[in-house]
Amino acid sequence: MKRKVSIIILGSAGFLIALLSAGLFFLLSTPTATAWDEPEEMRQKRLEMVTRQIAARGIGDADVLEAMRSVPRHLFVPQGLQDRAYGDFPLPIDAGQTISQPYIVALMTELLELEPQQRILEIGTGSGYQAAVLSALVEEVYSMEIKEILHRQATERLQRLGYTNVRTRHGDGYFGWPEEAPFDGIIITASVDHVPPPLLKQLVDGGKIVLPLGHPLSFQNLVVVTKDGQDVRLRQVTGVLFVPMTGKALEK
Repeated sequence: MKRKVSIIILGSAGFLIALLSAGLFFLLSTPTATAWDEPEEMRQKRLEMVTRQIAARGIGDADVLEAMRSVPRHLFVPQGLQDRAYGDFPLPIDAGQTISQPYIVALMTELLELEPQQRILEIGTGSGYQAAVLSALVEEVYSMEIKEILHRQATERLQRLGYTNVRTRHGDGYFGWPEEAPFDGIIITASVDHVPPPLLKQLVDGGKIVLPLGHPLSFQNLVVVTKDGQDVRLRQVTGVLFVPMTGKALEK
């Protein structure tokens, strides 16, 4: 839809006031997440990543594809690995954890079937990359990380890059974030051999949990869990391999 444009002719004083007002509006309305600079080479690598690794494998949600194009993945990996950030593989980050393969990030995001007004809980902030992708698609993202160093790094990174609709918390994601529940969707970015009951309780009726379900040190399936009243429906999507969910999950 074309935007209707009005033209107003002002005197010099009026023009100056209008110019200052426009500048202030621009500063306040421009998302700070786009304020970072990047080499053109990185931007081209990201566009190529989306075309060859994600869209070519069947991810068809236009909003998810645009989110993957917009988030600077190379700024979410260790500096020494930035030249590999757009490769078709996971990469190590601190605390023995990983940032997931780009295709898996896009797939898990698409499986949530997101709507703009939704509130999403992420379990396992890691580098903050998945939270940044989600933030481009929904109103609010809540992200929990059990490892304090990752929580601190991701919180600083997300704030610095301007992802202001992401709230982070240090804690065991097994128990969720009850003060902010219910959530329209939940994404778990570490493997667990059962669906944590506290997370099901914090999910709206009809909401979805996307997680790698299976033995933390063996075979796992990417699964979509849909809450249907007191019942749940499980749909298996594909085999995956994630690092294990720590804390209470390993005590079960």
